Amino acid sequence: MISSLRGTVLQAVGSSVVIEVGGVGFAVQVTPAHALSLRVGQEAFVLTTMIVREDSLSLFGFADPESLEIFSLLVAVTGVGPKSALGVLAALAPAEIARAVTNDDDSVFRRVSGIGPKTAKLIVVSLTGKVSALSVATSAAHVPSFVGATSIHDDVLVALVGLGWNERNASEALDRVVAVANDDVDTMSVQSLLRLALTELGPRQGSAGPR
Repeated sequence: MISSLRGTVLQAVGSSVVIEVGGVGFAVQVTPAHALSLRVGQEAFVLTTMIVREDSLSLFGFADPESLEIFSLLVAVTGVGPKSALGVLAALAPAEIARAVTNDDDSVFRRVSGIGPKTAKLIVVSLTGKVSALSVATSAAHVPSFVGATSIHDDVLVALVGLGWNERNASEALDRVVAVANDDVDTMSVQSLLRLALTELGPRQGSAGPR
C-alpha cells in the first residue's frame, strides 16, 4: 500500500498530477484546487490512498490528514465512489463537511455533482459520530491564494473544466460569482472561489451512481 509520495511534479492538469519518485512517475487523482497548488518541476509531498478494482489500481492524493480521513469515510458510504468522494472534497473543506454532519445538514452535499438527495442524507447518517474529532479550524488555508482577480478567475475556470463542466457555462457562472464578490476576489483562495462557483452551477445533470 502506497501511503504517501514525495517527489518532483512532472504534470499537474485538471484533477490529475504525475509525481516522479525514484525515476517512476505516479499518476495521482487530486482535487483541482490541490492540483493548482502544485508546480511542475518542484518537489511535492502528498498523502495517498490506493483504490483497487478488478481492472485498475488508482492513487488518490491529499494535502492533509483531514482530507484523507474524510475521503476514507466517504468511499465507505453506499453509493459514493472515489471520484464522487473527491468531488465532495473539491467543493467542501473538511471542516465544512464536519459542520454539515454535526448539524445534520445534507443540503450542502446535494449541491455536489453526482450526489443525489438519498446519498446526501446517507452521507450525513454514515459520518455522524465519525468526524467529531476533526478540528473545525481546518479550512482551505493550505491552498495558497493567488494575487490578482484575472489569475484566480483563470485558475478556477481550469479547475471547473477539469471537473467536467462546459467551459462556457463555467465561465458565465464564475463571472456572476466574481461580480457579487467584487473587491473580495483579490483576497480569495482558489478553493474558496471554486466552492462559490460550484454552488452557483449546482449539481451537474446526468451524473448518477458511484464513480
